[in-house]
Amino acid sequence: MQKLILASTSPFRKAILEKLRLPFDCVAPRVDESILPGESPTDLVQRLARAKARAALAQGSRGLIIGSDQVAHADDTILGKPGSEAHAVEQLLKLSGKTVTFHTGLCLLDTEADTAQVTSETYRVSFRELSRKQIETYVAIEKPIHCAGSFMSEGLGIVLFDALQGRDPNTLVGLPLIALTDMLLAVGIALPAKELS
Repeated sequence: MQKLILASTSPFRKAILEKLRLPFDCVAPRVDESILPGESPTDLVQRLARAKARAALAQGSRGLIIGSDQVAHADDTILGKPGSEAHAVEQLLKLSGKTVTFHTGLCLLDTEADTAQVTSETYRVSFRELSRKQIETYVAIEKPIHCAGSFMSEGLGIVLFDALQGRDPNTLVGLPLIALTDMLLAVGIALPAKELS
């Protein structure tokens, strides 16, 4: 099997990929994540997933490179990572009682064949009606400043939600494993694989 590389240093994506029980390395792709004028959330995450995989290739990685990117989308606005606790509180106040769509782009770049499979998955999150006190308490405890949407669904963030809807719950955390399994199958890797670590 070709070497598997995750073009991300996110501990969340790393933990998700470990579920497949395949050996892999992580690299930090250097990519400008700015939104292009008029770019849709789907186009953005697919472009950035591909760019992250290509950046890992440019940095010397060879094999099957996985790139992934995620944005949240609500009220015709793309929501980025808050970057601070104050911005996380404000973002969650705006999301209270609303449904947010998360778009997660995925790319599997096969450097031997010089081919790339690219797709995106959506996942919808309906937030409860939340008070400022609930939001401030949550943000102070979990500090989700590097998470699109200002929460971590794999942690305490689950208490913020009224409902979740989507094909693969891993999509919400940032790496859609069902789609990745399909991509790996297309390059001849059926899971579970004999190369289990």
